[in-house]
Amino acid sequence: MCHVIVTCRSMLWTLLSIVVAFAELIAFMSSDWLLGFPRSDSNVRGAGVDSREYRPSLGLYSRCLRVGTRGVGSILKKSIFNICGLLQAIAGLLLMVGLMLYPAGWGSEKVMAYCGPDASPFKPALCSLGWAFYAAIGGTLATFLCAVLSAQAEIATSSDKVQEEIEEGKRLICLL
Repeated sequence: MCHVIVTCRSMLWTLLSIVVAFAELIAFMSSDWLLGFPRSDSNVRGAGVDSREYRPSLGLYSRCLRVGTRGVGSILKKSIFNICGLLQAIAGLLLMVGLMLYPAGWGSEKVMAYCGPDASPFKPALCSLGWAFYAAIGGTLATFLCAVLSAQAEIATSSDKVQEEIEEGKRLICLL
């Protein structure tokens, strides 16, 4: 028997999870992780063309590999909130490790070409961090918040009020 139970906490968890997923997606797809120092556009387009300044940037997208995933309905009879909350906590930890390791690659040839010869791991030289890096930090923190809210959503869906509604035969249960 299937019941749809909607509570304030489960809705908050759902909405925040969606927002976090989009924030992380946008951050990881963006090329604005590391911004190079301003340069003249005339070197790229040739002489005689409008020479504006631009800032080259590096992101993660070109380094990613596509991985196929499969959906999981339930594991060991745990609710969707418990399963997703655990996965969100694990994802938060992995995101945190990735954010801490990202500056280790700043000694590469490409980064030195964008940021100057003084660039080295954890030292961006003439570059500065772009908005995408900060968005990823915010998304990572929000991922941990989602993991905590998943437990609250689970508690809300198994309350006495919900059980009463189920016993009355209701299929759609909305509690505030």
